[in-house]
Amino acid sequence: MTIDSHQHFWIYEAEKHAWIDDDMKVIRKNFLPEDLKLVYQTNHIDGCVAIQADQTLAETDFLLDLAQKNDFIKGVVGWVDLRAPNIDTVLNHYSKFIKLKGFRHVLQDEDDHNFMLRPDFLNGIATLEKYSFTYDILIFPHQLGAALELVRRFPNQKFVIDHGGKPYIKEAFYDGWAALIKEISKCPNVYCKLSGMTTEADYNNWTAEQIEPYMQLILDAFGASKILFGSDWPVCLVAGNYTKTKQLVTNFISKLSSEEQTAIMGGNTIKFYDL
Repeated sequence: MTIDSHQHFWIYEAEKHAWIDDDMKVIRKNFLPEDLKLVYQTNHIDGCVAIQADQTLAETDFLLDLAQKNDFIKGVVGWVDLRAPNIDTVLNHYSKFIKLKGFRHVLQDEDDHNFMLRPDFLNGIATLEKYSFTYDILIFPHQLGAALELVRRFPNQKFVIDHGGKPYIKEAFYDGWAALIKEISKCPNVYCKLSGMTTEADYNNWTAEQIEPYMQLILDAFGASKILFGSDWPVCLVAGNYTKTKQLVTNFISKLSSEEQTAIMGGNTIKFYDL
């Protein structure tokens, strides 16, 4: 099966989605399962994991409702306040939803790059394992050092780095990002998504040749068994259509064995999220 490990749904609201700036105005509209289903039929995608885009429990419930009504949504990564003193009770509640696979916090927007190492946040992360929930790490390169400390603290917790740690491809920033990605990849509990790379490059002028060194480093570091294909739809539409986004990855991994390609394009996502 070909599974998209990373996409979003939303009913657009200007205030809620203020992060969608003028350069991204093409995605200032609703994106719902009926829209994505057509895209997946065209691109031969069998299913997906829906990822939170808003930091509310209502967002988690919204995605779970969509997943219940649409079989192609195989899993949900929602949001809870991991710092909440009643986090165990909250996670116990959500453990009853079979399609809820894990959680994510938009760490990239936190001013404190050590936000993920605060005691209350760490307490929340420590509670995830009890319920077999995964954790998606969404960060910028300057937060990779804190992420390395986080994943080392919890060797039995399953983590995945979203969008390859969001390297600054447009600015050709590579060495500092690469060094920390290599260190993080040594942790057997950490996976990495080949997703969201085109929007870290120049939206209008990116090339595969520009992005490939970053994808190659991720492949060399994590290996084909710990990389997940993801589109980041509809955010990817800012830098091209779904087909181009998928082809960037499929063309890059075409040099690998058929087994490795199958793993990256779906098998690893099924394994990581227990779909």
